[in-house]
Amino acid sequence: MEKTVKILKKPMAATLLAIFFGFVVATVILAASGYHPFEAFGALLSGIFGRPKYISNVIIKSTPIILTGVSVAFAYKMGLFNIGAEGQFIVGAVAANIVGIVCDFPAIIEIPLVLLVGAAAGALYGGISGWLKAKYHINEVIIGIMLNWIALYLSNFVCNIDRFHKPDSDGTYAIHESGFISFFTNWKTTEAAADFVRNHPIIGDILRTDANAGILIAIGLTFAVSFLLYKTTKGYELRAVGSNRDAAEFAGINVGKNMVQTMLIAGALSGIAAAISIAGNNPHGISQLSAFESNGLNGLSVAFIAGGSPVGCIFAGLLFGGLLYGGQSIQYMVGAPSEIINILIGTIVFLIALKDMVPVLVEKMWKRGAKS
Repeated sequence: MEKTVKILKKPMAATLLAIFFGFVVATVILAASGYHPFEAFGALLSGIFGRPKYISNVIIKSTPIILTGVSVAFAYKMGLFNIGAEGQFIVGAVAANIVGIVCDFPAIIEIPLVLLVGAAAGALYGGISGWLKAKYHINEVIIGIMLNWIALYLSNFVCNIDRFHKPDSDGTYAIHESGFISFFTNWKTTEAAADFVRNHPIIGDILRTDANAGILIAIGLTFAVSFLLYKTTKGYELRAVGSNRDAAEFAGINVGKNMVQTMLIAGALSGIAAAISIAGNNPHGISQLSAFESNGLNGLSVAFIAGGSPVGCIFAGLLFGGLLYGGQSIQYMVGAPSEIINILIGTIVFLIALKDMVPVLVEKMWKRGAKS
């Protein structure tokens, strides 16, 4: 039993347990609603793995969520709750879109420019939260929520500017093709591509999607953030402040400066996630928002599922993206409401939040059993 308690104390075990019970809860709700649970989960798996096209779309959907998850996880290591990742994502998308429309350089310049401008806009927006927290001790959650709404209305304002608004639409023009990071963008429309697709159905199925280099960028940045946190002096400072702010300050670490730097980096990660979406996915522009698209808010769930681990956000993001994309199959294949996926995700996140209670409960039950 002692070994069981030790195993349950490990983050991976708690996460897997939460995912398992999340599916158990979803099973009960489906059965109570009159749907066959295994048929629904079969539809879910089919919607994720049924075709190469589906797998590609899951990866595409997961990419921005992975980076916003890393953004939240990075800030959390410093003891900051980056609920403003949604606003940082929106501002990054707006900035990347504007630059991609205004500038038309060769791809070797245009692509880095679009990505870096998106990252810079997100960094500056995140830096506002860090500066206000460090300077005036304003809670970063309140700041983040307010800035999220400002970003939403800023995005809608830009969509209506004549220079960027696309006629007969509710969005902007697409960025120039030289800024696209999608694979074989122009080649896909040729006859040679049509012949290739016919002769290579698996690869051809993938090429029908917006497959792009975004996942490679996301993985590279995730490992870079992990290296910064665990292999550098700056990372040690950030984690020291997150563990005990007063002790870190007593040791001579500039807490305020580290807060600002943390939120700058976190914002940059959310901003570049948005720039990747603009450069990699159709329609390569932004549209008016009536509500948040939840790219940043989903990053909160990804960070929790990953236990605050940047590398863990890769796997949590893929799980999250798979559930969101594959969950659509439950509705049109089984007829069950797609909201069951939101219940499943919410249950998983809720149980992960309670993961520290599981070993305690098991230990108490073991002690009672030993006494009796």
